[in-house]
Amino acid sequence: MILAIESSCDDTSLALMQINNKKLIFHKKISQEIEHSIYGGVVPELASRLHAEALPKILEEVKLFFNDIKAIAVTNAPGLSVTLNEGVMMAKALSIALKKNLIGVNHLIGHIYSLFIEKEEISPLMVLLVSGGHTKILNFFDVDEVCEIATTLDDSFGESFDKVSKMLNLGYPGGPIIEKLAKNGKDIIDLPLPLKNSPNIAFSYSGIKNAVRLEIEKNIYKKEDIAASFQKKAIKHLVFMSKRAIKKFKPKNFAIVGGASANLVLRSEFEKLAKEFNFNLLYPQMEFTSDNAAMIARAAIKMYKKGLFTTYDKLEIKPKVTFKSC
Repeated sequence: MILAIESSCDDTSLALMQINNKKLIFHKKISQEIEHSIYGGVVPELASRLHAEALPKILEEVKLFFNDIKAIAVTNAPGLSVTLNEGVMMAKALSIALKKNLIGVNHLIGHIYSLFIEKEEISPLMVLLVSGGHTKILNFFDVDEVCEIATTLDDSFGESFDKVSKMLNLGYPGGPIIEKLAKNGKDIIDLPLPLKNSPNIAFSYSGIKNAVRLEIEKNIYKKEDIAASFQKKAIKHLVFMSKRAIKKFKPKNFAIVGGASANLVLRSEFEKLAKEFNFNLLYPQMEFTSDNAAMIARAAIKMYKKGLFTTYDKLEIKPKVTFKSC
């Protein structure tokens, strides 16, 4: 089986997955949301320290499986360098001590494989990746064959939810807070649709975020209505740009992955799009939408079968990654 480690941001996670049938044998995640909530966002140094405490505790629970492990997989890019380092150092130590192959996994590729936990993968696949740190449209063909159609020019989708939540003094993480608040609000504020007149396929959330700030300063709208209006326009922007990509590439399969893919309003809007353009819509199980080691293990199985190994001296931390353009 594969032992996978995830520590790219504020979730500490380990997983064990069988190579032959992709069965998830063990999966545990320790969230740091409470510790970071008082700061309104992730504090990298605090996250690193919490990973250093949590990783050995979870590893203790899987030590009985050490003899069955064929490879150690770890997220090495992208993410916060100080938190990635915690997982990578553990993976290197285990690789040497257990004399096992080492696999470095791209966190974003991991999110795509969150679709295929205990399942066979589907390709080709157009993917909308929406999380706290990334907003991208990708074309997925294989674990080592992914190209980028679009990305954000500034803030990510998830990041904009965090910032709006902070402006409203509602706490962190903003995604589930805004979604819950919006259920009791009305879409009555005329917020701008980003890049409406641009011919490009790209995302931008700084403008709509600033527009929300100005509306909050007017102090004439209820928080529920601000949340509902913001969420509606933020999702409309995703649909607007995704529709452009769908018209251009005509995918048979389309997926939404990343922490923000848990948003039920977002899923509902893309279900309408799936009916309009007749594509198969996929998204992960709710428990695998946010960062987790199970998705890293699943991607690593494909890399293991393709012989995509690395070594102790060559496994590098890459806080940022780029894909070739489609």
